[in-house]
Amino acid sequence: MANIKEVADACGVSIATVSNIFNGKGRVGEETKERILRIAKEMNYVPNIMAKNLKQRRSNVIGIITEDLTVFNSVGIVDGIHEFLEENGYTFILGNLRLYKKYNNKFYHDEGYYNQVQEEFHMMKSAQVAGIIYVCAHCREIKFLPDMGDIPVAIAYGFSKNKQVSSIIYDDEQAAYDATNELIRNGHKKIGLIMGDKFSMHTSARWKGYQRALYDNDILCNPDYICEEDWTRERGYEAADILVRKGVTAIFSMNDEMAAGVYDYAHENNLLIGKELALVGFDNREICTAFLPSLTTMAIPLSEIGRRAAKWIVDSLDENKSCTERESYVKCNLVERDSVNSI
Repeated sequence: MANIKEVADACGVSIATVSNIFNGKGRVGEETKERILRIAKEMNYVPNIMAKNLKQRRSNVIGIITEDLTVFNSVGIVDGIHEFLEENGYTFILGNLRLYKKYNNKFYHDEGYYNQVQEEFHMMKSAQVAGIIYVCAHCREIKFLPDMGDIPVAIAYGFSKNKQVSSIIYDDEQAAYDATNELIRNGHKKIGLIMGDKFSMHTSARWKGYQRALYDNDILCNPDYICEEDWTRERGYEAADILVRKGVTAIFSMNDEMAAGVYDYAHENNLLIGKELALVGFDNREICTAFLPSLTTMAIPLSEIGRRAAKWIVDSLDENKSCTERESYVKCNLVERDSVNSI
């Protein structure tokens, strides 16, 4: 990879001329400009963003720190961030903590990894980033972010009580309300609920949405129709066995993984989902369309969460804009497929 001096020498021009072309400055003939850009490309020249930032009063680089890129929500959020930054003339540095790979679900409740997070934040600061977006692998309160001074910080898929930090999350309660209402709208009153980890804020919020939908439709909440599980396919299977025996006609599963367990149970017991049992999931994972019939589910707006986080950072850097909103809730959307039948 060539540096700027080597490109200038190959083109027979000054370093300043090459620099002006890549920064849109100066007066250079179109033919000369095209020749320099062509030669620079052939020599694999890439402008030094860090050096450029040191010369500017403000960097155009945003730091993105993900807890783990392999967790299903992270890629969609980062893509949304990338899209918005690209549209607005910003670039980014990506740091991946790989916490799920290292600790599995334990890191949600363990303080042992806090130093790794803080080191990553300080690395971003040393790289002269203009702002930082922290992408959570699991939605929860984040208490361990270091003080970044005048560098704006946003959390995507999580929240903080720190008034200096913006939080962009989705509306779990309303999503569960809409999912349950979809089953009620199709005539179901005996609606089973497969819950997630009882310590999860997702579970708590979705439980409230389920109850509110029943209440608003004058349906009593039957405790026999509630199963507390742990987000896994195996526990979804066990819950389906319990709920079907209790006589439910429909099930709201708090994630698609547990809904997969309901499909497994239905297949083994010759029960037709979408005809004899209605089912709604949550997350809109790729597996939803592989089921027969395909799964109706709530889609988490991952890209929009990323875009809003990026917009908050960019607006914070604009002296002409005021960013007073510290929490932003993004609406989930019901994806209607074939797993819900009318009765």
